[in-house]
Amino acid sequence: MGLSATIVTSWIIMAVLVGTAIALTRRMRENPGTAQTVAEAVVMTMERAIGDVLPRERLLVFPFVATLWIFIVAANLSGIVPGVNSPTADLSATAALAVLTFFFVHWTGVRSVGLRRYLAHYISPNPIMLPFEIISEISRTITLAVRLFGNMMSLEMAALIVVGIAGFLVPIPLLLLHIVEALIQAYIFGMLALVYVAGGIEMQRRHFEKEAT
Repeated sequence: MGLSATIVTSWIIMAVLVGTAIALTRRMRENPGTAQTVAEAVVMTMERAIGDVLPRERLLVFPFVATLWIFIVAANLSGIVPGVNSPTADLSATAALAVLTFFFVHWTGVRSVGLRRYLAHYISPNPIMLPFEIISEISRTITLAVRLFGNMMSLEMAALIVVGIAGFLVPIPLLLLHIVEALIQAYIFGMLALVYVAGGIEMQRRHFEKEAT
């Protein structure tokens, strides 16, 4: 069984991102240069966005959501390189990201309120709700995967169609469209993951606040 292009591209992207992170952190200075300034601005922007949604769990959630944003942006933008298809235009890659998000959402919920309290929510106010809760969790994960895959695949197909019709007379508008769409889709995926985490934690807290009163 050979390695697919999606797997190879994904590993290359991860290697580049890890190498870039190591290079930036090893050369950090009190008087930062351009690269460090840009990196710090990106990190601070992501941290503020996460803090606006989950101020108390900001440090717990930040590593995962920030990594999602950075990886998906890089994966989306890799489609700009001639001969390279974006990993996120492959359903297997977006499904893997969605499954990771699924487990992270529940792990964060358990970390925040405890295993017993977290699981108790799914059978409240009646155990008959459990199948519906499970269906909701599965459908949400599938939607997350299909949404990113559909948008990136349609973007690449549209680019191929336009280039096929108009030739290479319109490369710059297509390039700009790809960049903008790559950033938007990465942001939406990360924010949806963040909203799922926040929603789960908030529901648990409201549930047990009512029980306490």
